Amino acid sequence: MGRETMSGKGRGLGVAAVVVGLLGVVLAVGGLAYALNSYGSSTISSQSMAPTYEPGDRIIYEQVDGGEVHRGDVVLFSAPDRYGFSASVMQRVVGVGGDRVVCCTGSGTAARITVNGKPLAEPYVKHGDVDGVHKTYDVTVPKGRLFLLGDNRANSRDSRLFASDHDGTVADSAVRSRVTDDRTVASGIGAAVIGGVILVLVGIGLGIAAFVRRRRAVPVAPWPVQQG
Repeated sequence: MGRETMSGKGRGLGVAAVVVGLLGVVLAVGGLAYALNSYGSSTISSQSMAPTYEPGDRIIYEQVDGGEVHRGDVVLFSAPDRYGFSASVMQRVVGVGGDRVVCCTGSGTAARITVNGKPLAEPYVKHGDVDGVHKTYDVTVPKGRLFLLGDNRANSRDSRLFASDHDGTVADSAVRSRVTDDRTVASGIGAAVIGGVILVLVGIGLGIAAFVRRRRAVPVAPWPVQQG
């Protein structure tokens, strides 16, 4: 009876080992797959988005469709015909389809870009200089396109400098991802992967315990007694 009970416990531990282990694999692999398909990271190499993002800063970005971005978002986009390379360029969305973007009212640090007639507050621009290259423009952004500027207006090759190409606007289909400073999702994914690994290790431990119990439950045949 004792051996049967011990054997039953061994089977129970074995089942628990499989369930916990599989759950851990699903959690870890699922979290990792979601992270790889939805998020990425990169290191800044340009001054064009300073002081918000300085060279050497590490950013996290989420894969989004260009139609999902809004004014104020920092996006990564590809425009090889404009820049001569296919690597992503990072700039801030100042105008979306239908917006009228005008530079500038006022002068110096008091200057403001207006969007649809309203002054745009831009506390992120370097030295408070929203103009940078002292170039006026009045652009109505076509539907399906974006007007993009760097935060370092004095050192950014952005929509202001490509007026002959759709008034400098970029097709929203060129957007590859959006930079995010929210670490909540990244932390959650990391926790899921770590939790999955822990569950896999627990499952392995349970499997070892089940194996040991079953070995102990195996009856040992007595040595034959020789007759004298």
